[in-house]
Amino acid sequence: MLLASRRRLRAEVLIVLGLSLGQSAVYSVVQLLDKMTRAPLSEATSTLNRSQSTREYFDLTYQLLDILFALVPVVLVFYFLSLQASGGSAFARLGFNFARPGKDALQGLGLAAAIGIPSLGLYAAGRALGITTAIIPSGLDTYWWTVPVLVLSAIRHGIVEEVIVVGYLLDRFGKFGWSTAAAIVVSALLRGSYHLYQGFGPFIGNVVMGLVFAWLYTKTKRVMPLVIAHALLDIVAFVGFSLFGKAVGLG
Repeated sequence: MLLASRRRLRAEVLIVLGLSLGQSAVYSVVQLLDKMTRAPLSEATSTLNRSQSTREYFDLTYQLLDILFALVPVVLVFYFLSLQASGGSAFARLGFNFARPGKDALQGLGLAAAIGIPSLGLYAAGRALGITTAIIPSGLDTYWWTVPVLVLSAIRHGIVEEVIVVGYLLDRFGKFGWSTAAAIVVSALLRGSYHLYQGFGPFIGNVVMGLVFAWLYTKTKRVMPLVIAHALLDIVAFVGFSLFGKAVGLG
């Protein structure tokens, strides 16, 4: 019975990853190889939040649909967790709720600062060493909806990555009988892998971030501070670049 349960859970994890970040990791590796076989990584560019139409309101529609459908695997995760929630909420099980908003917000802000500042140095070092592509955080045209969409995109990334890669996977890895250390390392490596299209610098940086985030989750059993921290990091990158990138000579 236990073996059958583990097989079912492994299939469940493969389905979730195949629909979300596991799929992204595969594409990321292929994109990295594509870039490396064209020219040195230092000459390549990685653009996030690309424009999908030259027509303003079609572009807005595509952006919102992307954000909406990217959250479907998160819904699937909570559905799977709810099937095994022993009288408790699946949201409470991962700490993805507003049970302690003040403390979660403060922890998220502190984490964002602790991760964000060193990341700038790592990016600069990666560019200098030629192992990191030029990263354009926003390729959207400037419309009235650009900033709100970038904020929503940042929140989407925070929810998808932290709920799936940290909360869900650590829960499932524990049920596979893995040690905490092994679960943390695999979670962090997965996080790094779907950033490989940006180069080896972002891979290393995201692995370190993944180690820190997953370790903290094992101590707090709350994914919400991680979601807040991740969303804040992306909001600063996306919106800051969109508003001030051209003014300071970026893009």
